[in-house]
Amino acid sequence: MTKLNTNQWLAVVLALFAAAYLAMAWQVPTFPLPRPVDSDLFPKVLGVALLLLAVLLFFEKPGAIAGADEIDKEATQGPLLLTPWARVVVTSLAIAAYALLLVPLGFVLASTLLCVGLTAYYGYRRLTVNIATSLGVVLALYLTMTRVMDVYLPTGVLPF
Repeated sequence: MTKLNTNQWLAVVLALFAAAYLAMAWQVPTFPLPRPVDSDLFPKVLGVALLLLAVLLFFEKPGAIAGADEIDKEATQGPLLLTPWARVVVTSLAIAAYALLLVPLGFVLASTLLCVGLTAYYGYRRLTVNIATSLGVVLALYLTMTRVMDVYLPTGVLPF
């Protein structure tokens, strides 16, 4: 039996998560009135997309960096906040802060702060491009979810 590389292990974990998510998505009730886009469609599409991406990740041929199972010694010797585990911790704390600030600040502001903050932390230094891209993606998501799909997202301090 062939040993699985890191990408394949991640793909298996993501596929199991996607299967559990899809099982829960099929429990979402539908509205009694017919609608073109019902409340259960979006979770099912996300679950199928995650499952498909996990399958693609499993069969992806690992490159010199993507499938490496060895830890880069130089990455672990750099500044403490830039070590691989510190990045996991910082990203996790940023997501926790995002969850706490989502209602008081609103979806647009909290999501933009998360995107700009994490991309700056991971090394992207063009602040204007970072803010414009993050705000554009967040506004597109906000408008799609609230205007097209009638999903309530917290407005927070912004008037819309």
